[in-house]
Amino acid sequence: MLICPDRMGSLSSASAGQALAVGWPGADTVAIGEAGLGLVEATADGWGVPLQTGVLDGALFEWAVTDGQAVLGIRGPSGPPAADSPIPYEATSLPLGRAVATVLAEHRPRQLFVDLAGLDCHDGGAGLLAGLGAVATGAELTGGVAGLSGIDGVDLAPARALLASTELIGVVPSQQRDALLLGLRGITSRRGHAAREDAALLLAADAALQRLTGLVASEAAAAPGAGACGGLGWMVLALGGRLTTGPELALAEVRGPYDLVVTGCGLFDFATRGGGVVAASAELAAELLAPCIVVAGEVLIGSREMRTMGIEAAYPIRESHLDRPAGGDLQEAELVATVTRISRTWRW
Repeated sequence: MLICPDRMGSLSSASAGQALAVGWPGADTVAIGEAGLGLVEATADGWGVPLQTGVLDGALFEWAVTDGQAVLGIRGPSGPPAADSPIPYEATSLPLGRAVATVLAEHRPRQLFVDLAGLDCHDGGAGLLAGLGAVATGAELTGGVAGLSGIDGVDLAPARALLASTELIGVVPSQQRDALLLGLRGITSRRGHAAREDAALLLAADAALQRLTGLVASEAAAAPGAGACGGLGWMVLALGGRLTTGPELALAEVRGPYDLVVTGCGLFDFATRGGGVVAASAELAAELLAPCIVVAGEVLIGSREMRTMGIEAAYPIRESHLDRPAGGDLQEAELVATVTRISRTWRW
């Protein structure tokens, strides 16, 4: 048996996994976190090392280090943006760049996993580049996408030197894994039109990002995922790194065989379908030829829809209420009680 839940209400993935394992003693558990939603904590739990926290440039800085590997993330005051929120034209990814530089200087990891989803920025990673020591001419790298229009040169040598012995892996939300950076299907067009922004502003922002890519790494601008997290995905690719998601990272070494895969989430509904962790768990179960079930704080999806996702069954911890969410403050005891009941149905 494999247990691999997302965060469930206030419970971390590791805590939720421990509670679910009460129903199936001896099951393997894997902690999983989506970028911007518990990735660093879940990775630290998976490595069996403490999560460290601090404050950097007014943002919460989280990181964890194990043998040759490190993971970090920055969470700004507003957190990851909503899909229809206005473009933050002057926001910078500089705090993330400084966080990366700090971990590189102090630990020199062989692999560095960076959660790209904690800041609401749209600067194509220009601030990240500045935090790694890169210098631009014609414009500052720290003024957001609005400040990039006059840029005419970028010296990447300091950033490349800092990353010389480290593999950089950017972790993006599952739903942004294939996001494009530029053009009509790019992030400026999609987000700007969703927020009903002025077309002239959108054209100027897209042109500024295109100018930056031409100076740094134009070939990476068309890659799937380049548009993730305000263009931070592209900057990771431009620096020679690669992209992944939280579920891909956590489940990469899982081989099986398993007779059952159990995942969990706070809300399993038609709109979100439980999120990327549930989708990845179902995909893994299909590869293992095993059924996948979901335990959720609240279930608002029909059996037909869940089966198209590869989910055999879903079990709510609480009854649904139309006037308020039911699963936001789940307690471990509730989860244990639910899984103790349903585990009797799923035994061999």
